[in-house]
Amino acid sequence: MTLDLAQYAKERNVKYFLFNFTDLFGTQRAKLVPAAAVAGMQKSGAGFAGFAAWLNFTPAHPDMFVKPDPATVIQLPWKPDVAWVAGDCWMDGKPVEQAPRNVLKRLMRTSADKGMLMKSGVEPEFHLISADGNSLSDDRDTQEKPCYDQSAVMRRYDVIADICDTMTQLGWGPYQNDHEDANGQFEINWDFADALTTADQLAFFKFMVKSIAENHGLRATFMPKPFSHLTGNGCHVHVSIWSNDGKTNRFSDDKGELGLSGEAYHFIGGLLQHGEALAAITNPTVNSYKRINAPPTLSGATWSPSSITFGGNNRTHMIRIPDDGRIELRLPDGAANPYLLMAVILAAGMDGVDNALTPGERLDIDMYSEGHRVADAKKLPLNLLDAIRHYEKDRVLCTALGSEFSEAYCKLKRNDWNKFSQTLTEWERENTLDC
Repeated sequence: MTLDLAQYAKERNVKYFLFNFTDLFGTQRAKLVPAAAVAGMQKSGAGFAGFAAWLNFTPAHPDMFVKPDPATVIQLPWKPDVAWVAGDCWMDGKPVEQAPRNVLKRLMRTSADKGMLMKSGVEPEFHLISADGNSLSDDRDTQEKPCYDQSAVMRRYDVIADICDTMTQLGWGPYQNDHEDANGQFEINWDFADALTTADQLAFFKFMVKSIAENHGLRATFMPKPFSHLTGNGCHVHVSIWSNDGKTNRFSDDKGELGLSGEAYHFIGGLLQHGEALAAITNPTVNSYKRINAPPTLSGATWSPSSITFGGNNRTHMIRIPDDGRIELRLPDGAANPYLLMAVILAAGMDGVDNALTPGERLDIDMYSEGHRVADAKKLPLNLLDAIRHYEKDRVLCTALGSEFSEAYCKLKRNDWNKFSQTLTEWERENTLDC
């Protein structure tokens, strides 16, 4: 039974709803709908000009309507007058094919037809910085290896506890908070769920963390590499495939190598096969490639992959097998669009299963220090343009995610690259002014 948002507002004293959608760049867009108007808006959706957001439309296109998914509604614990609700984009009576949430829902219907339900959990890292964005927020957080620093996390107790308490109130099941490998960097983990639920939660999580940080006079950033000498912000994804009823883990096999089934290894094979193209979605910004292709940081390791390889419980590879019945993709960063992130993982993995792709032999070596010994290991793209080119050539992913989406995404990302290329940096002036 569909939740009546007008009744929800009445019972909870909600005055406004944020009718939300996420654009191709991962930015959340919304209209603030008064509760008095929500009944009609729930049926028709809130109207947007598609060209005004980062979707591939022009001013000549008709209105785009965002229809709320009532199952996602969240009353903001820090501002209870307002409720957030994820929505789906429609135009001319049809779903907008390029809209990220629609892309993921379409792929999940395809996997459901094959008896496959992807479940996922995420590990989003973020920095707490000064309100002006110019420095870290804790001038005592200076250790070379600050990971798990008890004093540093307690100095930010008020912010982290506020976020975690909010997640507990929402029923997400947060189970640990920690100071990460970079100064001023934190991570909060919560229970895994089906891929769409996790994507909705990740979208809201980023909004929530930024909002609560602002309430404490700070700024939170998920930027992949905000500081050149420090570890960047990853968004590792733990993945498993289940039966459609969610009761049987198809990745789990007690007799399989490291507790994984043959299907799980085919899924890994798909991720490795499409690794170079995958990066265009999992690492979607110019800055992303300063994280995955970085030299050692202050702590001594980047904790991000540079090669398209897999290993056991080994964090130097793109894919880690941390436990039986699941895998971890360590490639994605904090800029990844939550919906496209889940969609491209599912698309690549399904191709691996459909075509029984094999990942090859597991590499049980430190890829940071010994990777040069693996002559045939594919490398990740060096920059966003290379990643886009790989994606455009990958007909499997382009088809799976949809031609309308793929054309729109690559067009806007190329524009992004071109703008970056036209920017004169201080490094160029310092190194070539005397030419």
